[in-house]
Amino acid sequence: MQGASAFAAFMAVLGPGLLAGLSDDDPAGITTYSVLGTDHGYRLIWIIPASTVLLIQFHMMAMRLGAATGKGFVGIIRERWGRRYGYAALVGLVFANFGTICAEYAGISAACSLVGIPTWVSTPVSALLISLVVVLGSFHRVERVLLLISATLGLYLIDGVLAKPDWSRVLHGSLTPTLPNDSTGWIAVAATLGTTLAPWGLAFIQSYSVDKKITLAQLRWERVDVVIGSLLTGLIGLAIAVACAATLHRAGVHINDASDAAAALRPLAGSFAKALFGAGLLGAALLAAAVVPLATAYSIAEGVGSPASLDLDTRHFRIFYVAFVVLVAAAASIVSLPGLPLIPLIYSSQVVNAVMLPFHVVALQLLTQDRRIMGNGRSGAATAVAGWTSVGLIVACVAALGLNWLDVLPR
Repeated sequence: MQGASAFAAFMAVLGPGLLAGLSDDDPAGITTYSVLGTDHGYRLIWIIPASTVLLIQFHMMAMRLGAATGKGFVGIIRERWGRRYGYAALVGLVFANFGTICAEYAGISAACSLVGIPTWVSTPVSALLISLVVVLGSFHRVERVLLLISATLGLYLIDGVLAKPDWSRVLHGSLTPTLPNDSTGWIAVAATLGTTLAPWGLAFIQSYSVDKKITLAQLRWERVDVVIGSLLTGLIGLAIAVACAATLHRAGVHINDASDAAAALRPLAGSFAKALFGAGLLGAALLAAAVVPLATAYSIAEGVGSPASLDLDTRHFRIFYVAFVVLVAAAASIVSLPGLPLIPLIYSSQVVNAVMLPFHVVALQLLTQDRRIMGNGRSGAATAVAGWTSVGLIVACVAALGLNWLDVLPR
């Protein structure tokens, strides 16, 4: 009976950690992991396990903050430091997130194009279906659909095995940090850290846990959810990098995005591997195409002091739902435009994400240490030391990204 009650307690909180973690394996993330393995082989894959450890740490921090305050990230910024800071956080998240939402729909388009479905069909149809599920469904129905979609990401684990990598080199590369020897290597390391610890993911897990009504008493079981979601995220990212290192890097192939990786895998790892990679890309894009607009809609509603929940009554005007639909429609419309160069938009959003990440994790650290905000849920001294150490590592990594990015700019 005790085991059954423990399982029931875990199932009651299952969701935020899995969805927030697995959504990081979106088309932008898949592209980053693919380029990491293709351009650098097994040499730099240690950054994926390292980023996974930080992901667990900061997702738990955001979860604790949401459980203690009952507010999302922008909402608690607004309450603690005033409306100006709340609006600043909101504008930064919307600007960065919109480019990422476009990247998700570009991923849907790329995955569907592998089987001959044109962008002008796949993008608006997927946008309509996602909007209907979110706007018309209740919290629990939406969560079940998203968890079902997230299961498709497991296909990448099969891809990693089908690529027949050198497992001794995989183990060595995963556990032995090796410093990059050029600017592109530093950029790849920083980009991998940034795509794993995306600010929108940290904002989403906090707001979503509030919407799910997670309490401090449930954090014991929510830790399991966060750890499982983060470990799966890391394993999937590692499988993508390993598959590309074992095939594309060995063949000297260069890629620009995830659809390039899927197409290039066919002659090297077989058509089945290409199909799995493409199916995983579609599942990842569909999941993130719902989660990133949700994260942004939560932040918009919190920023203006409006209710933010998937259980709101849709028969009346709700800023939360309006924001979600507008974001999805705008991103889908942009991606559907023929011949539009998406790379500058997507790249600029990732630069903003990288710049915002230190501010986000510093704010999380300050808030979780504030007794006025956290009450009895305030983090202990050991957690604080670990948190500030991790913040220092993130700041150093982003600084290296900035310095080395300047190095590779055309002069």
